Amino acid sequence: MTPPTITTTPDRDERHSLRLRAEALKLPGLLEHWGELDDEQLKQLTQWFSWEEHARRQRGLERRLGAAHLGRFKPISDFDWSWPARCDKGAINELMNLEFIDSATNVIFVGPNGVGKSTLAQNLAYRALLQGHSALFVTAAKMLGDLTAQDGAAALQRRLRAYARPDVLVIDELGYLSYSDRHADLLFEIVNRRYEHKPIVITTNRPFSEWGEVFPNAPCVVSIIDRLVHHSEIQSIDAESYRMHEATERAGKKRVPKSKGKKS
Repeated sequence: MTPPTITTTPDRDERHSLRLRAEALKLPGLLEHWGELDDEQLKQLTQWFSWEEHARRQRGLERRLGAAHLGRFKPISDFDWSWPARCDKGAINELMNLEFIDSATNVIFVGPNGVGKSTLAQNLAYRALLQGHSALFVTAAKMLGDLTAQDGAAALQRRLRAYARPDVLVIDELGYLSYSDRHADLLFEIVNRRYEHKPIVITTNRPFSEWGEVFPNAPCVVSIIDRLVHHSEIQSIDAESYRMHEATERAGKKRVPKSKGKKS
């Protein structure tokens, strides 16, 4: 049987694919002379385009990482799943598939202090960044303080757009402080702008029944909760503080028994 002939020159589909990549890379000078390229030059373009596409992906990731303000965090691979008394590992791993972004489903981590809520939220945002999405990680106190500090309607609208823009917005530590009615109104504005368009990931130490204490007498609290939970994944985590656990372990390791030295 005669072996199949291996064609080393780009066929019509490959030429078309290369041209689309050149257009995506925005190379007008090259496109202007596209008809002058021979087969060998087109073959070389395949490698050159791969280098350029990889470099641009890396620059894009670095830019998104810088804008996300994730800070330092423990990777999900190091998360101690055996520590929490209650934590749905399967559901959280499913969230890491990022389907919640396309469906604009909010993710709410509820639990006491120090049980890994922020770590899980940071890992979700990081996974989104790796997949080409934009993200922003911010504490509730910093975000609401930023919004209330804006001088003038135009400046406030710019900041509201900044928090509405990312594909994933993580609001950390909601419930640790109490806020005024003005803060509640601004949070409602953020939630409402993203509602059914882009997801919010929230970490809180308060069940929704106690949010009236976070925003005392704010009439919009019910509306905030209603929009957050309408399309949401609520993950409850129950455990003792892992920070306290780690601190106790570190202290134990430092208690090295003194060796009995010989008298000289």
